[in-house]
Amino acid sequence: MKRIVTIQDISCVGKCSLTVALPIISAMGIEASIIPTAVLSTHTAFKNFTFCDLTDEIQKISDHWKSEKIQFDGIYTGYLGSFRQIDLMSAFFDDFGSGKLIFVDPCMADNGKLYAGFSTEYVSAMAGLCKKADIIVPNITEACFLTGEQYPGDCYDEKFIENLLEKLSLLGAKKIILKGVGYKKGLCGVITLDVLSGKKTEYFHELVPIKFHGTGDIFASVAFGSLIRGKTLDDAVKLAADFTVQSIKNTVSHPDYNWYGVDFESAFPMLVKKLEE
Repeated sequence: MKRIVTIQDISCVGKCSLTVALPIISAMGIEASIIPTAVLSTHTAFKNFTFCDLTDEIQKISDHWKSEKIQFDGIYTGYLGSFRQIDLMSAFFDDFGSGKLIFVDPCMADNGKLYAGFSTEYVSAMAGLCKKADIIVPNITEACFLTGEQYPGDCYDEKFIENLLEKLSLLGAKKIILKGVGYKKGLCGVITLDVLSGKKTEYFHELVPIKFHGTGDIFASVAFGSLIRGKTLDDAVKLAADFTVQSIKNTVSHPDYNWYGVDFESAFPMLVKKLEE
């Protein structure tokens, strides 16, 4: 069995970060080890949530794993809450990432704005971490911050995306997955670029006109797990997008669905079936 480690925060209520990544990757038949970067009572869309910073534990965990000679087939980072955590992940990549798949989701912005508490200096630090990645998976907003491009809102075309991908390729990652591309009416797309070969592919799917917290984490977790399972980049992206859409549809089919999380669990049969195809 393949073994990975994912480094993200835990929201005790509200499906995102580790409470998404851990069950999804486990359901894909992969041993999922974790380093929690923080524990929150709920995700940040709730008011008055509690927050416990676990930064001081990260190096201790890493040192113990080194002493036990524990190794991983892949490393997947999500939300990192500080400069220090980015620095610790850079060192972690050096210690555990040689010859392994390093997958960075630069969770720091959406809808044209950085998340609360982040700055342009944080963006620069995240760009440095992306340089060490094999694959990065930004949304449009994050891609614009990473490259210094002006966020276009909903008004952009294929030429803008091509320019954005070209600038992202200069960060140093080997492959890019750009998610949330919307220049085709009624559709949402994912564009991939293999920087070394120059190959670019796109996959557009139905746009479900409702937003939920954590869908980016669902997409990234399935894409990463698929790659660890040996899927091609194109197949991994297609499965991740289809699973995310199905999860959203399953959620809104319930008359009493929660606003704060997606029912991805009920889509697991579809995920397992597609993995075996």
